[in-house]
Amino acid sequence: MFGFFGAKKADVIEHWYALVPDFSISTREFYADIEKQLKERQVPGLDIAYVDFAEGGVLSAKREYLRMTRERLVFDICAAPFGTAFFFSCRFAQIPTIIRLWQLLVVIIGTFLATTLVLRFAGLILGGLLLLAGMGFLIYLLRNAVALGLKDLDATLIKSPVFGPIYENWFRKETYYRHDTRLMYCDTINSVVKAKVEEVTGAKGIKLVRFMEHSPILSELYKVSEHLNNQNIQPLKHNE
Repeated sequence: MFGFFGAKKADVIEHWYALVPDFSISTREFYADIEKQLKERQVPGLDIAYVDFAEGGVLSAKREYLRMTRERLVFDICAAPFGTAFFFSCRFAQIPTIIRLWQLLVVIIGTFLATTLVLRFAGLILGGLLLLAGMGFLIYLLRNAVALGLKDLDATLIKSPVFGPIYENWFRKETYYRHDTRLMYCDTINSVVKAKVEEVTGAKGIKLVRFMEHSPILSELYKVSEHLNNQNIQPLKHNE
């Protein structure tokens, strides 16, 4: 939860690949078809991008991957030649919500400056009441952003480089709905990519035998948490 140095590295949870002998297709066309299908499915909160990863060191050639991101859940898809064969791979990872020391310092300094300004212009008594009321309203807003229909605010806060991890760890409520949508997101991406691999290989008359998988998807990360099991969650509204 807390960290002080270094970048946030994604934790790979599941990885599968398929190696197809004597086969070749256009990597860009494969990615474009995946992107098109996902856009047609209108997966909420999905961001799609093309990223380059070095094959070896800094000066080595780069390999292009198709990346799908929703909140802190990432899928990296690769389709590339391997000698006379062709391989497809899919990695599912989570970017951890680590709170850095500098993020805490920024929030503390910002809170101190805001408190100083309010007390200076409103006085000790009125200013203190305004601060308490404002703090209570802010906490309520952060805890119920999506339920209040403020989905854009929720998405913006998650992506915030300063306040994002603090918001997710301390304010953003975990609900059955969020748990379910993560599962639906993971299953949707996984099934679309696998179906596309089978489609393009089948079109060339190749029967794909199997996908080699490591770390079964969703095995540990998305078990219903003890927090959810122990709380009495009220029925969720459709927009929560």
